[in-house]
Amino acid sequence: MANKSNVLHSLMLIFITWRGSKRCCAMTVDPPEDLAVLDSGRLGQMQITWNPPGSLTKMTKCLPQYQLEYFNTYKNNWETLRTPMRTYSTQFDPSKDVHIRVYTILNGECTNNTMVMSKNCTETILKPPSTGVLDAEAEAFICVYHNMENLECSWTRSLKTPPSALQNLYFWHKSLDQAVECPSYLLSGGIRKGCNFPEKSLPEFTDIYFCVNGSSRDGPLKATFFSLQIQNQVKVTAPDKLHLQTSSDTELEFHWENPAGRLPAHCLEWEVRHRHVGADGKISLNHIHTEKPRLTLPFSNSSERNCFQVRSRLNSYCVDQSFWSDWSHETCHPVPDLENRESTLGPEMNFVSIYIYIAVVIIVILVVSLCVWAAVNMRKSGPQKKVDSLLPKLLTNNLTRRVSKIYSGKKICTDVVV
Repeated sequence: MANKSNVLHSLMLIFITWRGSKRCCAMTVDPPEDLAVLDSGRLGQMQITWNPPGSLTKMTKCLPQYQLEYFNTYKNNWETLRTPMRTYSTQFDPSKDVHIRVYTILNGECTNNTMVMSKNCTETILKPPSTGVLDAEAEAFICVYHNMENLECSWTRSLKTPPSALQNLYFWHKSLDQAVECPSYLLSGGIRKGCNFPEKSLPEFTDIYFCVNGSSRDGPLKATFFSLQIQNQVKVTAPDKLHLQTSSDTELEFHWENPAGRLPAHCLEWEVRHRHVGADGKISLNHIHTEKPRLTLPFSNSSERNCFQVRSRLNSYCVDQSFWSDWSHETCHPVPDLENRESTLGPEMNFVSIYIYIAVVIIVILVVSLCVWAAVNMRKSGPQKKVDSLLPKLLTNNLTRRVSKIYSGKKICTDVVV
């Protein structure tokens, strides 16, 4: 009997709960009204506003809340939030559709403390402007934060961009009242291809929004929009001070120095490219990842050759992403005599070579100048010298002719007594 009474009691509780939920869910609420989207002129920063439904104007027992859903055009997904406010600001890509919808939510005494959300929503879709030269917008936009010191952004022109087009870059973040134009454009053949930002002119760990637009004789260019955080665009300088030595007959030590600048050492990770040439001439290539600027490898044969290159980047513990640096120069062990001489005397020999080249050029110039000066003088004095050299010959010939005339017809004794 006790078991039967417990079962009946449970059934009664389920029935009462079901009737209460049915009576609560029978209540409905209307969606918000007057949904509007205002462009603040900050490269896609939009202010969304709405009003409560007219059916709730006299309700005092429940304060309505709202569920806002919008499509994030930068992350390519839907964002959802609940708020008692009737306004919200967020960033959109103005070159894409802006899709927004809002629901009304009631929860309190008027709903027996049960949440009720409107079945329908108020929705709006804003289309991007269709003005501008077709397919003439900027392409391949990329920013690189060199050594966390200066940011450089670049883009390429579309094949359909008019030759007369002048492209502009604007940027905005939350610390600015309005969008600002590029402080220093990068030119290629007189054409704007990028923008250079001085050190510390842009904040880190802050969303920064960029817009590249332009004008031409054929009309305005279609604007393109981009968003990024500069600490995720870091490219480290390639290591340039490499040290390779044997610590014993069985170990080869390779270490290098961190890049100069404000890069945090604990954020750096390294990749080492190891090229091994065995005693038999076979070559193997291996890539080694390390979080410390040093590497120790086994070393057993002095006839083997080991060569190393290093590159680095910021690790995922500090930033979401980063660029690998360029590879460093290659250093090898053992170093041939010629390479050792070049590495030891490289800078001095470079300076000596430069001095030798300069001296040779000066000597060549002097010799050429002397030759030209001599040739000019020869041309000026040449005819006079030729006349002077011919005078003795002419006098000799005249004298001979006169003598031959005097003794003509007379016998001349051929015997000469000395």
